[in-house]
Amino acid sequence: MGTRREARERAVQFLFQHDLNPPADLEAALNHFWETQRIAALEAERKGPTWGQRIELPPPSPEETATRLFADPLIRGTLEHRDEIDAQIQRVARNWDLHRMAVVDRNILRLAIFEMLHREDIPPVVSINEAIDIAKRFSTPDSGKFVNGILDKIRTELMRPARIVE
Repeated sequence: MGTRREARERAVQFLFQHDLNPPADLEAALNHFWETQRIAALEAERKGPTWGQRIELPPPSPEETATRLFADPLIRGTLEHRDEIDAQIQRVARNWDLHRMAVVDRNILRLAIFEMLHREDIPPVVSINEAIDIAKRFSTPDSGKFVNGILDKIRTELMRPARIVE
């Protein structure tokens, strides 16, 4: 899996957690999230958990660092623009109340819409394709179609090319 896909998946996981249980301190929550991600990866490499054992974490690998460097601005930007993004979702998601959507779908949409509206270094079709793939992996069988429908409506309203970086 590529670094950017990994980063987007981690960003969705953090946004999901944040949506259900908003932390008082975002910085501390992000640091804790990345630390638990590293511990889980080390445990998986060791073929199982080390219950009760203190794991000495090595320094982050270059891949882990690259993942976090791409994911953190996505997370922060999505949270910073969440009200604006939610308004966009509500506007195009007819007959869907935002809070009745699956939590994972809602956060996949938020992340992709943030990229489409605020990250001119990422072509909108890339954001859409990544969101669809993440929805298929982490949500229901119909989530890919649902996410695609919402994001495609927003893409048609963008004032920039869908396939190239400006």
